[in-house]
Amino acid sequence: MGPDGALFIFSLLDEGALLCLAVYFVITLSDLECDYLNARSCCDKLNYWVVIELVAHNVLAVLLLLCGHWILFLMYCPLGAWLTYKFLTKPSGDIGMFDPTEIHNQKHLKIYMRESLIRLGFHLIFFFIYLYWMIYSLVKGI
Repeated sequence: MGPDGALFIFSLLDEGALLCLAVYFVITLSDLECDYLNARSCCDKLNYWVVIELVAHNVLAVLLLLCGHWILFLMYCPLGAWLTYKFLTKPSGDIGMFDPTEIHNQKHLKIYMRESLIRLGFHLIFFFIYLYWMIYSLVKGI
């Protein structure tokens, strides 16, 4: 197994974890929308995973860049750049990316739900892309 095989095995595992995290975000936000959770509990649960998602996404993007997979990097990095931008530009008074006092104001909940569904679709597509490249690189190495 060459370096590409190891990269795409790691990519598949990382992307699988990010896919599960995106599903978790959608489920938690839908529970808030249906009043199964209160805003404080929901935001605490989601804010715990924001930095982990950011790091996992950007580490994979950097690995793609370092291994010379430029096209995959250019396709994968816009979401990481967007997540980093949102994290760095959050208002200083908020407790995290998801603020319980603001989540119901100005339709923030709908925006968060739409962004989570977009991330879910993004990670689902890239999960299968990395699965293909993992199989390709392992078969090519035989």
